[in-house]
Amino acid sequence: MLSLAFIRDNPDIVRKAIAEKNVSLDLDRLLELDGEVRGLKSRIDELRRQRNEISAGFKSADPAERPALGAKAKALGAQAGEVETALAEKNDALNDLMLRLPGIPWEGAPIGPDESSNVVIRTEGTPPSFDFTPRDHVELVEMNDWADLARITEVSGSRTYCLKGRLALLEQALMFWSERKLAEAGFTLMTVPSIARPQAFYATGHFPGHEEEAYEMEKDGLYLAGTGEIALTSLHSGEIFEAGQLPIRYAGFSPCFRREAGSAGRDVRGLLRVHQFYKLEQYVICEDDDEVSAQWHARLLANAEMLLGELEIPYQVIEASTGDMGLGKFRMNDIESWVPSLGKYRETHSCSTLHDWQARRANLRWRDGERKVRFVHTLNNTALASPRILVPLLENHQEADGRVRLPGALQELMGGEYL
Repeated sequence: MLSLAFIRDNPDIVRKAIAEKNVSLDLDRLLELDGEVRGLKSRIDELRRQRNEISAGFKSADPAERPALGAKAKALGAQAGEVETALAEKNDALNDLMLRLPGIPWEGAPIGPDESSNVVIRTEGTPPSFDFTPRDHVELVEMNDWADLARITEVSGSRTYCLKGRLALLEQALMFWSERKLAEAGFTLMTVPSIARPQAFYATGHFPGHEEEAYEMEKDGLYLAGTGEIALTSLHSGEIFEAGQLPIRYAGFSPCFRREAGSAGRDVRGLLRVHQFYKLEQYVICEDDDEVSAQWHARLLANAEMLLGELEIPYQVIEASTGDMGLGKFRMNDIESWVPSLGKYRETHSCSTLHDWQARRANLRWRDGERKVRFVHTLNNTALASPRILVPLLENHQEADGRVRLPGALQELMGGEYL
């Protein structure tokens, strides 16, 4: 969310962001509603002033004048009530538009409508060259009896998974390993709920607009979250941090749930796109300084790259275009890992800076050195998400006989060189 003062002072910048992010929103109507709301608030203030003036002089007024004064005060109160009703309607309409207003993207973002305009800015590692026909991860899983992918669909439906044996152990080991890495990097490990109230989804910007992607628990007034970011963003809503408390660094672990609405026919085979998964999310709250948040963006990205490097998975870093980065994001870098069976890179991580766009929605603030209260900046990035990470991990490290060699970073934890 942007501030109304910024929107009034910079309509051309906001209009440009609306166009670059491919958002359907009438900025002129928003500004018109803003003017109407301010006018109605002024009208209410004036009616209340007049009514208070009458009330203050009522006792000293001539008794003969009191009935008329009382009637006038009542009429003013009625008028104020009517204006308040109109104000509520206008305010609701304004807030609805404000929630759909995009953040201003950084000047280095590629301009384009969708992911086709994304740019590869760096490639790390070399895709393996096999002297045999490589298997995809589903074949590897089935030949090693590491999952019950077919049986579990009879229980839980499509796009679910059930790992077993060494692969089940590896999934948990990966999460523990990455948690320890982030703890060593100064992040506080947090286990957060997968359920949240709608307001938490509005605070992150997932609502409005993406309700169909979340599982709703209608009887409880709750939704299942697709990322720990949702709980972490609202964890401190309404609080004011002192300067010495920042930055806040969380590593949020949670089971995650996504309906994958609109993805019919995409990645239906195997573990790339499932409804339930585990994710360790890096999350930072820092002061509202562009340079400071840029430094944290670089650090979050470096943490994810460090993990992929130790897992010996080739990857590329993407600069997301304005149309692909999402409504509230200032900057977004995706990391795509090499998947041999597909012969291409697939997204496994996403690093985002949102400046104060989320903070305004979630009411996250800090007090600077001059004791002025300001909105913070928020950032997030995947550390590791499973089972998706298992796809490039298994396929890149496979051998001709179907065994999978573990990267050196995991061998001691898993008790051997092979899975």
